[in-house]
Amino acid sequence: MTDPTRTVSPIDEAIATGIRPDIEAANEEDFEVSLKPLSQWQLAWRRFRRHRLALVGSVIVFIMIFLAVLGPVIWPYDRLDLRPITRPGGSPPSATAVFGTDNLGRSIFELVVNGARLSVAVGLVTMVIATSIGVTVGALAGFFGGRVDSLLMRLVDLIIALPFLFIVLVAATFFGQGDPRLLMIIFGLLSWPGLARLVRALFLSLREQEYVLAAKAVGVGNFRITFRHMLPNALGPIIVSATLIVANAIVLEAFVSFLNFGIRATDVTWGTALSNAQGYLVLGNWWWAFFPGMAIALMVIGINFMGDGLRDAFDPRARA
Repeated sequence: MTDPTRTVSPIDEAIATGIRPDIEAANEEDFEVSLKPLSQWQLAWRRFRRHRLALVGSVIVFIMIFLAVLGPVIWPYDRLDLRPITRPGGSPPSATAVFGTDNLGRSIFELVVNGARLSVAVGLVTMVIATSIGVTVGALAGFFGGRVDSLLMRLVDLIIALPFLFIVLVAATFFGQGDPRLLMIIFGLLSWPGLARLVRALFLSLREQEYVLAAKAVGVGNFRITFRHMLPNALGPIIVSATLIVANAIVLEAFVSFLNFGIRATDVTWGTALSNAQGYLVLGNWWWAFFPGMAIALMVIGINFMGDGLRDAFDPRARA
């Protein structure tokens, strides 16, 4: 039984309630309990860790990035490394070829591993280009408003009104010519309008905040207010949108490559693997298309799970 005459110290109370105090004096009769406030990023990381699907998605994305960086070094893809095939169209998965082989006997596993590098690079470079343009245009439109806002938003409306897929196919055919670098630029230049509208809406609400009005009152320049004070407070939704741009770019590259309008067939990507496999599906070679398709699906699912976790992590209404 608990002794009713026993005195409970404030340290015991803090520990019992789940608070970890910082004790600045060793003597219980003379101590001070201080609670360290958590920053916005620390709170976001705490919420993100509690999101199980986000952690699963992070593991998937980390594995894919690991394969993209080190996979070609560990399992290089050699077009002249031909294995014996057991049937027309390639050999099915076996102990010697875990993902099977193509019609000539080349390893599908090595194809998927080496294709990760270029496919992931397309997504990341597209995201960097689209985010840079979208954030700049949206921030300027939302901060200045008026004619600047009208002019920039009419530009955004014009790009959104264009048939996206048709423009991508035409641009990839006449300007890209199968070059991965040019295709990344084309994707990036056509993927920023949605992010620009999001950033504009964020800045329209942020420019009326007290810290922005105070910065203007003391004479802080517009550029500094926009990109040093307002932009950090809008990073949460921007990061979430940027992750989705990566996923969309990977799927888009696979789609246009499947239609033979994207990256040239001699380059190893998940999309070109699907494109090269389509003629052999009638022969029963399902594994040639299945494993690159599963790699794309896993990468997109992992990125979407991460996006959901980041959205909840940066939501100020969520519990810490």
